[in-house]
Amino acid sequence: MTSASRTAEGVRHPWPEPPPEGQAIEVAEGVLWMRLPLPMRLDHVNVYALRDEDGWTVVDTGFDTGRGREIWGRLLAGPLAGAPVVRVLATHQHPDHIGLAGWFVERGAELWTSRTAWLFARMLALDAQERATAEQIAFWRRAGMDPDRLAQRASERPWNTADVVHPLPLGFRRVREGETLHLGGRRWLVAMGEGHSAEHITLWSQDDDLVIGGDQLLPGISPNLGVYPTEPGANPVQDWLDSCARLAALARPGQLVLPGHKLPFTGLPLRLAQLADNHESALRRIAQALVDRPRTAVDCFEVLFSRRIGDAEYGLALVEAVAHLNALAARGIVRQAGHDAHGAVLWRA
Repeated sequence: MTSASRTAEGVRHPWPEPPPEGQAIEVAEGVLWMRLPLPMRLDHVNVYALRDEDGWTVVDTGFDTGRGREIWGRLLAGPLAGAPVVRVLATHQHPDHIGLAGWFVERGAELWTSRTAWLFARMLALDAQERATAEQIAFWRRAGMDPDRLAQRASERPWNTADVVHPLPLGFRRVREGETLHLGGRRWLVAMGEGHSAEHITLWSQDDDLVIGGDQLLPGISPNLGVYPTEPGANPVQDWLDSCARLAALARPGQLVLPGHKLPFTGLPLRLAQLADNHESALRRIAQALVDRPRTAVDCFEVLFSRRIGDAEYGLALVEAVAHLNALAARGIVRQAGHDAHGAVLWRA
């Protein structure tokens, strides 16, 4: 390990820099850390490989793009030394984590993931749309999207999961809460998280201080907690807070957490408290703002994020604002108070 860099008291990064593209860092015996690029503001996803006698278990995969496949080709020939990938474990259904799972399966691997992750990923990959649906448009309108932006989005082809996800296999191996997996010469306890995605897999080594956290356990940033037209009444913020409390029972300061983004870190008990506090603070700010005047979800951007939201971030900001309002409504702190002139729901304390 190199000398650690500190981001907050108790939270430390043993490696201050990620592995270069097409290369790997061995973070523990038989455990490789690699990165794949993403064409967005969060411009990378971490992937891992666990070495077993029969080959490698790859944890998460990146998008299905030509560049992603080319980088994997270099990784397979280089750090993975030409040994077969016998299984892919997807921590959750988001495309940056499961995008190339089907590509690996076509080459002989088996897909391991939670049942909900597989169902969501396969459903979304098959549900390609050439135009936004009526439900999507109504959802955006109710959230407060301005009429010009709404009209533009209604006329464009939306982003589809299938654009960056290789066709997923019909069959998979289900990973369940509380079971023990034997991978990479270790026994891993499975603990599911919620909020960022349903049945998000986290793995806790019972033989050393390794934790595979996916997007449930991130340093420095909080994952998006969003509400979508598929379940407009969802409460992912409370699901997230409940998960932080459950996972805190497993957390110890010395564990090395391998996250889905950013750098591996230690100091997990403090980090879980920070992740929960971040959203509790956001809820308090929104509740206070709604005392002054009614607002739409979009009107809450400035309160929730404390910065200007650009076009690239607008969609994620919208679904997260709705999520925090749903959480406050479930606690009885805010309520709907009619609509504005464009049909957006107004909320007030």
